[in-house]
Amino acid sequence: MRSWRRGMKEMDLILGPFADSEMGNLTPAELDDYEALLNENDQDLYPWVTARMAGRNPGPAPLVPILDRIAVFATERLRPKS
Repeated sequence: MRSWRRGMKEMDLILGPFADSEMGNLTPAELDDYEALLNENDQDLYPWVTARMAGRNPGPAPLVPILDRIAVFATERLRPKS
């Protein structure tokens, strides 16, 4: 629920589908990282994720693996279908 009710619609649309699709596939350590990520402000999260989607790597080092995973998921989900 925290993935879909962020307060910033853009983050709802990034984290909500990620959580729906991937939560069951995360390891316990990744779940801990995701929980830590949910405690961050949307105003910080949005540029961290979208910059990764564009090939840049901002964000705090401990969250890099989960940010990368979310960015890959979002990029694949938003890629135009041929």
